[in-house]
Amino acid sequence: MEFLTAIAKFIAADLRTATPLILAGMGLVFSSRAGIVNIGVEGMMLVGALSGVAGSWWFGSAWYGALFAMFMAGLIALIFAYLAVTVKANQIVIGAAINILGLGLTTTFARTLFGLNTAPPDVDSFEIIAIPILSKIPVIGPALFQQNALVYLALILVPIASFIMFKTDIGLKVRAVGEHPKACDTVGINVYLVRYVTIFISGLFSGLAGAYVSLGLLSFFTENMIAGRGFMALAAVVFGKYSPKGVLFAGIIFGAAEAIQFRLQAAGTAIPFQFLLMLPYALTIFALAGFVGKSRAPAATAKPYHKD
Repeated sequence: MEFLTAIAKFIAADLRTATPLILAGMGLVFSSRAGIVNIGVEGMMLVGALSGVAGSWWFGSAWYGALFAMFMAGLIALIFAYLAVTVKANQIVIGAAINILGLGLTTTFARTLFGLNTAPPDVDSFEIIAIPILSKIPVIGPALFQQNALVYLALILVPIASFIMFKTDIGLKVRAVGEHPKACDTVGINVYLVRYVTIFISGLFSGLAGAYVSLGLLSFFTENMIAGRGFMALAAVVFGKYSPKGVLFAGIIFGAAEAIQFRLQAAGTAIPFQFLLMLPYALTIFALAGFVGKSRAPAATAKPYHKD
């Protein structure tokens, strides 16, 4: 019985740690399918994390904090979109700049809002919601049906995003723009608009993922608290072959590595904690090195579209 309880706790922890990767990864699926490489997701998640805490602090609600996080990260995404789509600058360079901007902005505003070396503010955060009846199922119940609202939301959004991407005209246009933008323009599809919208969507999801980290996993903001999860979400998209279901699978695998790390640290293992901290990132590197086969990116990936 103790073994089953431990398994349930591990699955629950895996879902919690995988949720920000799944949320950010789903947004990245849309922008990636449209031919955009958005490595600036790390900075957008940081902005979302701080904005979520600030919004919750100001408005007294975690949900308002999450909406404010999405709004602020969406603004950063629009800056990225303008530079990548309109100005046609190098997307990798822009993404790196967005990450630096996000780190600088959040560090400065966090110190301005909350001060230095002070107790974290008392903010409303997302609490565990036990689903009646289902949460009582042995092993599976505590693991799957005793989570906070954003975990449930992430799992619900996966089939919705998959349906939109692969079963609707909207998804077809997004995928077509990522494969052959010139042909899309010829038949009347606004390539610039599609790319702007998908980048904005990736920003919204990144902001929500950041808010989850600061209001779901924790209940406060610390500098650079995303700690590479944005890059892991991008890796999950590649690992998951640019599909929402693949992102869910990859997110659970990467989340498991982080959950194992926490478990080993809590157990007081003799392994130096620095090596345990490396575990999620090492797994990400191994996954991208081709452990499960190659993943084909859209043909127009990272290529600015020139109408003339």
